[in-house]
Amino acid sequence: MLYKKILRNGSLILAVMVTLTILGNPTKVENHQKLLNAICTVESNCNDDAVGLVGEIGAYQIRWCYWKDATDFDPTIGGTYQDCKDSEYSKQIVLAYWSRYAIINRVGKVVTDEDRARIHNGGPNGYKKDCTKIYWDKIKNELLH
Repeated sequence: MLYKKILRNGSLILAVMVTLTILGNPTKVENHQKLLNAICTVESNCNDDAVGLVGEIGAYQIRWCYWKDATDFDPTIGGTYQDCKDSEYSKQIVLAYWSRYAIINRVGKVVTDEDRARIHNGGPNGYKKDCTKIYWDKIKNELLH
């Protein structure tokens, strides 16, 4: 197997490049469309005008601190928090948030849809929180439909 030979030769960087080539860019919408659709449905039934109990807004129910984290990480997104009422804009916010927090260096393993969903729901360490398991069950159920 090629990847074993690469690792045996100590070319970890090359192995990572091969892996990224195989898996694709982890922050592209098309790589996560099913998960994004499931999150949108579970959060608000994809209602851009939805407002949550603690002020979350839009189809993805984004809080101000989530938006701030995402736009600090990727300032090219621009916009204002109120733009999260547009689901296309919100997708970019979610992807930037995942690019910041749903990464191998933080999670300690290859990041899964479960990790991403739980981070969306529970913040940067949501993938470790027991309270996000119920949320993942809802997302997983939606993914099956």
